[in-house]
Amino acid sequence: VQLQASGGGWVQAGGSLRLSCTASGRPFSNYNAGWFRQAPGKEREYVALISSSGGQTTHTDAVKGRFTISRDNAKNIMYLQMDMLKPDDTAVYYCLAEKGAMGLSRLWSTYDYFGQGTLVTVSS
Repeated sequence: VQLQASGGGWVQAGGSLRLSCTASGRPFSNYNAGWFRQAPGKEREYVALISSSGGQTTHTDAVKGRFTISRDNAKNIMYLQMDMLKPDDTAVYYCLAEKGAMGLSRLWSTYDYFGQGTLVTVSS
């Protein structure tokens, strides 16, 4: 499956953005998926994960209550709705997918497919 992330941009603190990850090549419903991010000078970290059916999600503590992951398998799209953005959310955001063998893994290395990343910049 090929993944294409989009929706990044510049926003002021307190604002909102919605990231999209469009899948092609194979039915997206076959894959658990998620969003990771990497800020300048920092290690990659998981942001939010979603099961193949969309019935199970998890969000890292830093974004709970502000970000929401979802997916529309009929459209082969996954979303990350980001509200109340903070300067600390500035990062390149990546969408990832894996074949379903690892559950909702928080480890980048367990994923099989990667989007190219989209930059989110939050100014104070």
